[in-house]
This record gives sequence, C-alpha cells and structure tokens, in this order.
Amino acid sequence: MIKYYTIFLIGLLFAACTKDSGKSDKVTLIILDPGHFHAALLQKTHNPQIDEGFHVYAPEGDEVNEYLSKIEGFNARSEEPTHWKKNVYLGNDFLEKMLEQKPGNVVVLAGNNKKKTEYIFKSIEAGLNVLADKPMAINTENFKLLEDAFKLAEEKGVLLYDVMTERFEITTILQKEFSMVPELFGTMQKGSAEEPAIVKESVHHFYKDVAGSVLKRPAWFFDVEQEGNGIVDVTTHLVDLVQWECFPEQIIDRNKVNIYQSKQWPTVLSKEQFKMATAMDKYPSYLQKDVKGDSLYVLSNGAFNYTINDIHAKISVIWNYQAPAGTGDTHYSIMRGSLCNLIILQGKEQEYKPTLYIEPVKGKNYEVLKAALDKYLPTLLKKYPGISLKHGDNRSEVIIPESYKVGHEAHFGQVAANYLQYLKDGKLPEWEVPNMLTKYYITTKALELSQMSD
Repeated sequence: MIKYYTIFLIGLLFAACTKDSGKSDKVTLIILDPGHFHAALLQKTHNPQIDEGFHVYAPEGDEVNEYLSKIEGFNARSEEPTHWKKNVYLGNDFLEKMLEQKPGNVVVLAGNNKKKTEYIFKSIEAGLNVLADKPMAINTENFKLLEDAFKLAEEKGVLLYDVMTERFEITTILQKEFSMVPELFGTMQKGSAEEPAIVKESVHHFYKDVAGSVLKRPAWFFDVEQEGNGIVDVTTHLVDLVQWECFPEQIIDRNKVNIYQSKQWPTVLSKEQFKMATAMDKYPSYLQKDVKGDSLYVLSNGAFNYTINDIHAKISVIWNYQAPAGTGDTHYSIMRGSLCNLIILQGKEQEYKPTLYIEPVKGKNYEVLKAALDKYLPTLLKKYPGISLKHGDNRSEVIIPESYKVGHEAHFGQVAANYLQYLKDGKLPEWEVPNMLTKYYITTKALELSQMSD
C-alpha cells in the first residue's frame, strides 16, 4: 500500500504548474545537467498527470549517460515499466538552449553543486519552478546568489524548494512529537559547548549500493570545489532538522545564530578505492591538488557548534569509504529536555536501524517518566496507530511498526505532497523561505570559520 501511495505522491508533485504555465494540466519535466542519482529516482515511477515526454539538457559525458541508462532501465523492467519518451539536447550550450526553449514547467536539479546556484537563479529568472536537491549553496558567494534567487522567485510567482527528505524519517518525526509534550519532555535545555542541548551526527559512505547495484560516483563528487566540503553538504539536512524540531513553524532570525566552533578533516582514499567508486583509472586534473602520493584527501568531514535562539547545538558529518558488511549509513541524535532526553541510535545493538529511546535526565525518577509515557501513549496512537513502548531498566524504547519505515526513496514522495499543497496555495509557509536562508547561512558561515582555523 505504501509503495503505491508513494508513487501517487511523486506524480502529484509534477502535476502542479506555475502561475505562468497553466496552459496544460500536465507537467513537462526539464532535467538539467543530471549528475546525482536522485535525478533519476524522481522518474522511477510514472503518473498519468506527468507528460511521458521529458526534456534533458546536459553536456555530453558519462553523467548524462548514467542518468539516461537508469531511465531506460525503468522503461525496460518487467514489473510496472515506465514509458518515458526522452528529448535530449547535449552540448556545451545546454543551459542557454534550455532557457531559450523552456519546454517544461518544473526544473529538476540534482548534480554538480558548484553550478547549482547559478542554474537555480537562471531557471527562476526564466519563470520556472525549481525543485533542487541539497545543497543549494556551498559557499558564501553562492549564498548571496541564493538570496537573490528567492527574492526573484517571489517576484515571478514561482516556488523554489529544496528536498528535505529527513523530515519524513519516522524516528525523527517521533523525536519531535515527544519533544512537544511538556509533561514528558519539559522544556528544551540551553545546553553548553561541552554538552549541547541538541546533537545531530551522521556517517555516510562513498562506496555503496543503490537500488541493487553499486553506485558509480562522478569524479567531481570527490572535489570539494564542485561537491562542496562535507561541512556544507549533508549538514544541510541536520541543520534543517535542528530548526524543524526545536522551533517548529517559527521564523528563525539569523541574527540569533552564533557559530563559535567549526572544523573539517579529510577522508583518505587509496587509488584503488577511487577506481572502485568511479570506474576511473586515474585522478582527473582538478583532483591533483588533493593528491598526496597515491592517496586522495577529500575534505568530506566536518563538525561545528553553534547557538540558535540561545540553545547550543552540534552538527557532525563523517564520510568513510565503505560500510562494514551488514551495516550502512548511520544517524545519531539527542534532544535534551528538562525532564528527559530523546535519543536516536543506529548502531550494532539496533541492528543498524534507527531506534528512538527516551531516558530521564540525571536526578529524575524513571518510574515517573514511565507513567507519563504510558499516559501519553493513547494520544500518540490517534496520530500514529501501532506505536508501542518497551520499558527497560532506565530507558524506554519506542517500538515502530515496519509499515512506517518506508525508506529514503519514499520520502521523496512525501516531500512532493507538501510541495503540491504549497503550489496550490501559491506560496510556501511563511517560515520556510527565511528558514531555508538561515540554514544555508549557517552552513556557509561554518565553512568560513573552519577555513580560518585550518
């Protein structure tokens, strides 16, 4: 059931038109310079509301070929095949051609982050909606252009949005839900540099399987000038979650943000590891600056501490080469309340699946917390049927039915449902745009600070 629901939601996204493109009930997709597998995942299934004819504008090369190969694979599969009809323009002037022809009304961006902010601005300037994979800005210069892009989007009456899939991960949703119950959580602690009130940490891997096959990374993915340093990439999701969980539906003033500690460090890859991840026998010229001996040093790891509305937060992202057998990407999070802590763990004990725990803060009685949890559970069940609690010696585990664990790809459809509503409304919630800008202000300023301390 969830599978078909997800398909439906993804289709709904592309059934929405801009104010300037209401000539058709269908949407025609413009896939611009696809270089990340997320671009293809948005077309993994088809909905009748989407025109089967889609347009691709890109330079010639392996990246567009990989993307088109995935689309052809969707068409050729035996179960629920798609029927995409491609219209492909390949050439160095692909961006100019797209802006001149404007054959669709939704521009999908998932690729090289060095170019992404320019693509965003020029697409909006042409009167097109933009759905962009994160990050939308990887440095201060990009951030300033992104500010201009949002202003122009308002003038043009189009919507610019980034894909924050992690808001739809069930343990994160429930962590937020419990934090909004004063009888359980109390109030958010202020925390300190040594013990932040909220921590978000994640571990990712360069070599991984996606949809049953090894993911081929483009070589630029390992160049921080094109992909972005680790401190401005995946951290986008984590900073977004801090804002979304701690200050729901509130506009966050960037003047209430203070980044006071930031650092970055490299992941070292051997030449053989680079070859396995990219299928390239040698490093391209633009990576030579990061090569020492035969090893590639990628500044993909980052951590920073900051205060937001006087609450101490810490963000950390680590990239390893490959996850140990039976494991995968991991996530850790803690929210510290005056009565209890809400903790997400994803280690060996949890079989590498994110699991939410609730424990009393030091000095608080666990029996009192258990009673409060049991009292709140019927209210939670009205919204999330099937959730249960498993009490232990000093903490309780939230037991989540498998039906809620829909996976990363399904989260794109859930983002789409929100986006559809925003398009119907003709606007985003008043807090979304300022908070997107605050998010990218934080990540790009953290990068600046880390570079000053290098």
